[in-house]
Amino acid sequence: MRKLQMEELNRLTVEEFQEVEKKNFCLILDDVRSLNNVGSVFRTADAFLVEKIYLCGITGTPPHREIEKTALGSTESVAWEHRSSITDLIAELKGNGYTVLAIEQVENSIKLPDFRPEASQKYAFIFGNEVFGVNDTAIAAADGCLEIPQFGTKHSLNISVTVGIICWDYVSKLIAIH
Repeated sequence: MRKLQMEELNRLTVEEFQEVEKKNFCLILDDVRSLNNVGSVFRTADAFLVEKIYLCGITGTPPHREIEKTALGSTESVAWEHRSSITDLIAELKGNGYTVLAIEQVENSIKLPDFRPEASQKYAFIFGNEVFGVNDTAIAAADGCLEIPQFGTKHSLNISVTVGIICWDYVSKLIAIH
């Protein structure tokens, strides 16, 4: 085995990325404090062809040196928008046919292995503050909650890790459907 060279990876240019058809989901970051986490989410969104990132509340926005440190230029490829009110955004997305799911540990959550996305359905996944999680108002407005089962002593994962798990799980399940 040998590692592939950069030119062998056949990566899209920023222009090609902007033109290619995206997957039918978006990410919502609400009150995410760490700009490094925001940048990591951009990079993950680029990798999985996320259609858009919504940055809500106090979540930092590009351009910012701390975001770019981990985004590695993906703020130029991934569509994004800042919204002050997550509840208004949730209502708008639901009105546009999205199923909105918060990623949170709640009663009656759907465990991620049991989540069965529909290929024709559009989804929006909400990720909350690093300390407090998704706020109660957003949870109440969402269509449901997904939970990543965890087995150790800690009760949460870093938001950028969580986004990566959710994106990989969703896209891999879409590929399996086709």
